[in-house]
Amino acid sequence: MEIESLKTFMVLADTKNYTRAANQLFVAQSTITNRINELERELGFRLFHRTNRMVELTPEGEQFRRYAEKVIELTENSLAEISSAQKYDHYLRIGCADSIYEGHLAELILKHRKKHPKDYLKISIGLTEHLLEQIQDDMLDVVFTYLPLNKNSVQCKLYKQDTLVLVTDIENTKYRKGITVEKLLEEKYLMCNFALQDVGQYIRKLFPKYHQFELEIDDCIKIVPYLLHQDNYTFLPKDMAEPYIKGKQLRQVPLVNFNTPVINSYIIYKKPLEKICSDIFKIHL
Repeated sequence: MEIESLKTFMVLADTKNYTRAANQLFVAQSTITNRINELERELGFRLFHRTNRMVELTPEGEQFRRYAEKVIELTENSLAEISSAQKYDHYLRIGCADSIYEGHLAELILKHRKKHPKDYLKISIGLTEHLLEQIQDDMLDVVFTYLPLNKNSVQCKLYKQDTLVLVTDIENTKYRKGITVEKLLEEKYLMCNFALQDVGQYIRKLFPKYHQFELEIDDCIKIVPYLLHQDNYTFLPKDMAEPYIKGKQLRQVPLVNFNTPVINSYIIYKKPLEKICSDIFKIHL
């Protein structure tokens, strides 16, 4: 099973059209047809339902798509690692949730890059569930998530404990002495779930069941523009919100009759990489 055939399959699955797939891959349409036919003969089942204009994945094709995606990524990562071994002192694939990166890792990685320019660091920002899958599939070497992973193949340790703070634009002068839950329900709250599991559920439970927020987003850093120069509110991890508070862009609103839970984040890594992880992220492992 050739990697080019898998890539062709993925492009056709995305475009759902032989002509568009051929144009995207800069090959003849007959090449697309031949590659897919050969792949189906090798697999022994149909990957696509064909019509005159469009193609759709069969149920078997949907399952095979997940396999093909992992094989392509693993192959490309492996080839990159082999190539990088000759050029760099260390090769490390890092995955992290966006708020952990913004609040804790960005500055550490920048300092390490300046001190060790011969280290190759590949950084992927993603959701916790996806990051956990990737490290188990050997697509990442170390991940920072909001959920632990108890597997013999990796080490998992508590990384940071953070708190949630309620923030709004610096020019919004309401509730300088604090806000109650009841008053918060009257304001324009923007929901940033940021995959914090129980913490995200805690925030939702502050509001009535089936409450519709004006805006929901799962990437903390992308919610900040919706707070600036507007009378909106949201909870952010304190370490992530701190630069905006110190920069007088956002203001922390004190909480009167309720508290927020602690946010636990974890570092999950492969045992042989313990030393370099410790060096980069300045923690004792």
